Amino acid sequence: MAKILYIEDNTSNRMLVKRVLMAESHIVLEAEGGLQGIEVAREHLPDLILVDINMPDIDGYEVTARLRQIPELGRVPIVALTANALHGDRERSLAAGCDGYIQKPLDVDMLPSQIEVFLRPSR
Repeated sequence: MAKILYIEDNTSNRMLVKRVLMAESHIVLEAEGGLQGIEVAREHLPDLILVDINMPDIDGYEVTARLRQIPELGRVPIVALTANALHGDRERSLAAGCDGYIQKPLDVDMLPSQIEVFLRPSR
């Protein structure tokens, strides 16, 4: 069981991911935007952070950069969950400080195993 923060402005996406991860016995924290996500991460120190790239307040690249500056979160894996699927989007996410990249639309059958890869080092 891990504590996972999902930063996503789309309510339907948050509900889907939360349902899938809770079925795997994870605790899921939610944030509706980047700034709120940074505050939730500071307060709860999750084991994993999932971040959407396209959000209205600050984008996921900026969220990741800010999270990487917080010493207590320095070792927490950050994974981009994004519909950005153009050539170079994965590389841009990794260059921004993300540890991984999962493309939307999500495959709910594969998501738990995709997430587990990022949780292994932190356990």
